[in-house]
Amino acid sequence: MKIMFFMSTIFFFISNMLILISSLISKKTIQDREKCSPFECGFDPKSLPRIPFSLHFFLITVIFLIFDVEIALIFPMIPSFSMTNMFIWFKTSIFFFIILLLGLYHEWNQKMLNWTY
Repeated sequence: MKIMFFMSTIFFFISNMLILISSLISKKTIQDREKCSPFECGFDPKSLPRIPFSLHFFLITVIFLIFDVEIALIFPMIPSFSMTNMFIWFKTSIFFFIILLLGLYHEWNQKMLNWTY
């Protein structure tokens, strides 16, 4: 029991010393301010480094990710075709495709698939 307490105390002090040393080494100085600023051929930037992000582009990206995940869910349906009951497999796949097509119709109806409004 004493050995376990002694070892855990040593591990505790070693880990705290490593955290303290790494926090002292990683302190940012004023000289690092130039590294954080955007580089524009050695001149001061004329505009803000953070430009506004297009919300429409973000929504199209989310739609792409959703359909990408759905495609990844469709792939295992093909090998399972021969191992399952045909009626249950057909019912499940049709249900999945109907949900997929309803989502696509809704996005098309909301004009989310157009690049411009």
